[in-house]
Amino acid sequence: MIKRTTWLLQMAGLVIASAWTAAGAAELKDYPVRPVPWTAVRVADGFWTPRLETNRLRTVWYDFEKCEETGRIDNFAKAGKLMEGPFKGTPFDDSDVFKVIEGAACTLATHPDPKLDRYLDDLIVKIAAAQEPDGYLYTARTIDPKCRVDFFGPTRWSNLRVSHELYNVGHLYEAAVAHFQATGKRTLLDVALRNAELICRTFGPGPDQLKEPPGHQEIEIGLVRLYRATGERKYLEQAQFFCDLRGRAETHKLRGPYQQDHLPILEQREAVGHAVRAGYFYCGVADVAALTGRREWVQAIDGLWQNVVERKLHLTGGIGARAEGEAFGEDYELPNASAYLETCAAIANALWNHRMFLMHGDSRYVDVLERVLYNGFLSGVSMSGDRFFYPNPLENAGNYQRSPWFGCSCCPVNVVRFLPQIPGFAYATRDRQVFVNLFLGGAAKLDLAGIPLEIQQETRYPWEGKVLIRVNPQDPAQFRLSVRIPGWARNQPVPGDLYRYDDNLKPAVKLAVNRKPVRLDLEQGYAHLDRTWRQGDVVTLELAMPVRRVAAHPEVKADRGRFALERGPLVYCAEGVDNGGRVLDTCLPGRVTFAVAERPGLLGGVVTLKAKSRDNGTELTCIPYYAWCHRGTNEMRVWHPVAPQVLPASHCWERDTVEACFDGRVPKASNDHSIPRFTWWDHRGTREWVRCDFESPRKVSAVEVYWFDDTGAGSCRAPESWRLMYKDGNQWRPVQNRGDFGVALNQFNVLEFTPVTTSSLRIEAQLQPRFSAGILEWRVR
Repeated sequence: MIKRTTWLLQMAGLVIASAWTAAGAAELKDYPVRPVPWTAVRVADGFWTPRLETNRLRTVWYDFEKCEETGRIDNFAKAGKLMEGPFKGTPFDDSDVFKVIEGAACTLATHPDPKLDRYLDDLIVKIAAAQEPDGYLYTARTIDPKCRVDFFGPTRWSNLRVSHELYNVGHLYEAAVAHFQATGKRTLLDVALRNAELICRTFGPGPDQLKEPPGHQEIEIGLVRLYRATGERKYLEQAQFFCDLRGRAETHKLRGPYQQDHLPILEQREAVGHAVRAGYFYCGVADVAALTGRREWVQAIDGLWQNVVERKLHLTGGIGARAEGEAFGEDYELPNASAYLETCAAIANALWNHRMFLMHGDSRYVDVLERVLYNGFLSGVSMSGDRFFYPNPLENAGNYQRSPWFGCSCCPVNVVRFLPQIPGFAYATRDRQVFVNLFLGGAAKLDLAGIPLEIQQETRYPWEGKVLIRVNPQDPAQFRLSVRIPGWARNQPVPGDLYRYDDNLKPAVKLAVNRKPVRLDLEQGYAHLDRTWRQGDVVTLELAMPVRRVAAHPEVKADRGRFALERGPLVYCAEGVDNGGRVLDTCLPGRVTFAVAERPGLLGGVVTLKAKSRDNGTELTCIPYYAWCHRGTNEMRVWHPVAPQVLPASHCWERDTVEACFDGRVPKASNDHSIPRFTWWDHRGTREWVRCDFESPRKVSAVEVYWFDDTGAGSCRAPESWRLMYKDGNQWRPVQNRGDFGVALNQFNVLEFTPVTTSSLRIEAQLQPRFSAGILEWRVR
């Protein structure tokens, strides 16, 4: 009770900067580093301009069309009594409309478009009509309070764990601010503010207020944007309240790691649960910490960032390895074929890393951000702008392609709002210091402590490493220009030791000012140039771009005995269409040589790599990972084995993996299709086997087997019978079992046996006539 009372008193008094003031430090008023807004950056670039234009001209309108076709927009009209009809879709679909509005507003800010402006005006009329008198906005409940009680509960806010009532309006706030800033119109902003007032009245530390966090984080980010737009501190305080609620058992029933609601933020040490929720949470915590001076919160997300980057980050910058729960896995759990890596999670990771850079001014955060942008994010949207990946695996057997839309279409509508923001990651300022973070052709106009300044870039990055940076102050001025030297150019793929280059290359980095070489003395990954700058000064950066071999940390089991390929900021993959239709049965042993070719007519213009093993003569043509699956479904691989892969099973269907048996994911039932599995499909009625190998001999005495059964959907059943063998030298011998070889469904079948010391176990199964079989999980003890 004392703990609860103390916390509520702190929140009621908004003791928000005690750690800083107690230390005698000045309270932060915002991030120490300030981004140059994307509206001040004009991109004229062979790589990004086509993607930005496709987003503006195609994706914005495509997403609106889909929102119309699927009833998402009609739901607002129905809630506002502008048309009749039942609610259609899922209650969180409201957020999709808000996200597309944000993306549309971003395009209006740089490219005035009367047609789009009128469309938004008409749409906002429907949204305003759907809002209830006290500010509540949630179309499903307003249309029919009983239509999805299973989802949103019997009353407002009664099922926040899944209702997305607060998540939806978080995206409303972001859209409203973007629309106001782009057009000067308050129509949507007034809707957002009425809702925010309701939230501030309803949730808080007071005795009659609710004290439960959102089920899906996002409102925290939106509230901070409202604070920045209006100067109303209560919105910032409300964001802080929601961040501080999470993990506090004294205020609500905890929802566990999935929603990062297992511990207070100060006690969280590991990134867990739903990856998008986590990324948005860390963004919200960073925003609040920067604006209130909560240094202890900064330290908390510093630790979480280190956990992700050193143990849970895929090479492409993707996060959220598990399909089950769209969640982070255990440390070093970084599968390839079964990697989930939702596009929305890549966006969340990029937004979080940008905030970490603004907090610390260290290039390592931009290294991760750049990796996400060019790889894990960009693969999520087709070059045509109207096909999308939800997961972004690093290996595929040829059974996956981008989709035009999804039932839960968070990814397409997140893409459309995120792409226009990318130019805003390129530059930043701190006092009389300018950071050049991303290499984008074009120009930026900024005010540096009262100094009007334009910076221009000319580059063919990411295909070439030469960058010309023209510095044009209005009058001669002394300041520091900090040019980022990417981690990949400093022999470090990512911060930490999760990945490393194993080719012993030392690519050259050259820097010059007005053609005079400059010595590279790097600090936090930047080359600092302090001088009096004059119009026409030119900085020339030259980054060598050899092909690099990447190795993963030895704890990453999926990548042992494999390497990946990079060139510059791009991760490469081999795709079947370039390699005779197959890449999954190839290996590249021994010394591998590389040839680079520019292909302007391929995939919008790319640089391809050709890898050739001198040992077995195998050749593989590789393309940038972001560009895969634009020529139909086919095999793809990022991590290439150095030796032939011997399948530890008599057979495995191409869409399944033996590794799924040992991934630690406990099935909900034998027909659980949400987790990876191993099957012998399409072998039926045959005798099959699958093996479990140990790194060194170990003493074992029991196994637990969870059989897969897809009755009603397919033809896999529990086997007719099975036995367990252990390896004794070069011989396989049956264990001396102490019980039955169970084939029960929806449970682990436990088999105990006389202990043996062995390097390998093997299940031998006789399949039922006309049926195949499979395993969801296999434990050994």
